[in-house]
Amino acid sequence: MKWFKFKRKDNEQPAPTLEQQRAEKLREIGAQLWAARQEQSLSLEEMVALTKISRRLLQAIEEGNLEDLPEPVYIQGFIRQFADALGFNGAEFAKSFPVTSETVVTTAATPVNRSMGLLRPVHLYLLYIFVIGCSVNSLSQVLNSEAFSANNSASQPQPETVLQPTPNQQKENTEAQSVSDNLSGNQKNQSVQIGVTLKEASWIRVVADGKTEFEGILPEGTHRVWKAQEQLTVKTDNAGSVMMSVNQQEAKQMGEPGKPEEVKIAAAKPQS
Repeated sequence: MKWFKFKRKDNEQPAPTLEQQRAEKLREIGAQLWAARQEQSLSLEEMVALTKISRRLLQAIEEGNLEDLPEPVYIQGFIRQFADALGFNGAEFAKSFPVTSETVVTTAATPVNRSMGLLRPVHLYLLYIFVIGCSVNSLSQVLNSEAFSANNSASQPQPETVLQPTPNQQKENTEAQSVSDNLSGNQKNQSVQIGVTLKEASWIRVVADGKTEFEGILPEGTHRVWKAQEQLTVKTDNAGSVMMSVNQQEAKQMGEPGKPEEVKIAAAKPQS
């Protein structure tokens, strides 16, 4: 009997193992993610904030270092989050990374209980990744909602506070001041003009010819001018903080600080 020896051809290469396939695919994916991150000028620290993945794991993915990464199913989830953060289709990126062997095992060759034992860990891993993803998304939405509400409440303008005088203040100093001294040398004017400058924030009301032109609180340093054809009435709750000029004359303090004051100024009638 003759024995024959068969030699393998030199050009025939053994099929790569699943571990080799994972390492090669991880290097390819990591290079693409690294290039995209560099193009967008994003640091690893910024990617950690976007993906909630540690810097060590992100760096291992970019460098294709399979030994520093956990189980393949976790790697697939990290790749998906990494790619999504860079604007890619994370599901497609993750799908290209092999998790299990492509070999199809028939139920006839494998006992039912054994096949169920092989599938159960994969299902648990996938369920675990799904739960983690949902938790991260929910937490992110809650944080974004709280930040948006805080920004809205901070940016909403506060309503202007209008200080209304008390009944006691309304009764005080209602007597109109004579305007003969203020209008000396201006008898030819047929209208009246006043200008007020606030030394402190104060409530003020201006009535021109029976119509309220302004009522509210003016801040410190405000300068306003009003005109009327017949009469102007100015009232404030803090006369010492209001400097008032009549028909562009020298400004004078309306009254004593902290006390209410009301001044009525009539237009000078033209001489006949």
